Amino acid sequence: MSARIAKGGAGRGNNRARAKPRPSGRSVNTRRAKSESLLDSFGFSPGTGRRIGGWAFAALAVIAAIAAILAFRLPQMASTALAESIGEAGFALRHVEIKGNVRVSRLDVLNVAFDQSSMAMPLVDIEATRDRLLQFGWVREARVHRRLPDTLVIDIVEREPAAIWQNNRELSLVDAEGVVLEPVRLEAMPELLLVIGDDANHHLATLRALLGEAPHLRPQVTGATWVSGRRWDVRFQTGEVLALPEGDEAARRAIRNFARMDQQTQLLGRGFVRFDMRIPGRFIVRVSREPGTSVPELAPPQPATPSQGLTRTI
Repeated sequence: MSARIAKGGAGRGNNRARAKPRPSGRSVNTRRAKSESLLDSFGFSPGTGRRIGGWAFAALAVIAAIAAILAFRLPQMASTALAESIGEAGFALRHVEIKGNVRVSRLDVLNVAFDQSSMAMPLVDIEATRDRLLQFGWVREARVHRRLPDTLVIDIVEREPAAIWQNNRELSLVDAEGVVLEPVRLEAMPELLLVIGDDANHHLATLRALLGEAPHLRPQVTGATWVSGRRWDVRFQTGEVLALPEGDEAARRAIRNFARMDQQTQLLGRGFVRFDMRIPGRFIVRVSREPGTSVPELAPPQPATPSQGLTRTI
């Protein structure tokens, strides 16, 4: 009996000796401790890691908030609301001042000016208004600006008609750049140069440069035809046609020679029908085929004129 008791007591004592100590109520975050010890090793004060983590979280929250604001266009909405409030305070579009318009309809300009998504002056779209005005053929330039509190000022520079373009049996006024301004009725054609042919309006500057080579011929020219997209046939008020060669330099040289010969022998107004200078070194003259038409005499060129072959075609 006593032996068992002694043995049992010894066993319980050994169990108590081997038992592990119970953990305390506080738990230790080994990861945080390691990070803190790492920052401490670099000389940071205790608790720096917690503060950096807090700052990082705050920065992420701010970034997320900004992204949400941009996603829902809150700045635009706020600025639009502010602009509308300014308009309600009296800064709203009520008047339009138009300058420089002669051929452009005032009503058309007003319709463009008042076609705004909002009448509040800060929201009036200046660039869009200008772009719409430039769609009118007569408008070469348009300047648009606000004059507070309630006026939009529009200054228009109009194009000047330089010629009449005939294409596909339709007549149109064009400016020096070939821009189509408006249709023209046959009975109301102005006294302007008539150019004929596909894309002839876009070669008007070339024609004007050609005629500038022969100033004394320019008042006698009534029109020209752009032939096959390559060269010009020039028509005179006396009825003759001058066929010029291809190429700018060749055409300028030919019209200078023709002007010199006309000053020496008076080619125009003598009954000729066509002068052909398309072949280098040759000057071909065509007369009328009408019965009873006499063949005009053509005096030989003066020695100062470059030698050219003279050919009559009847």
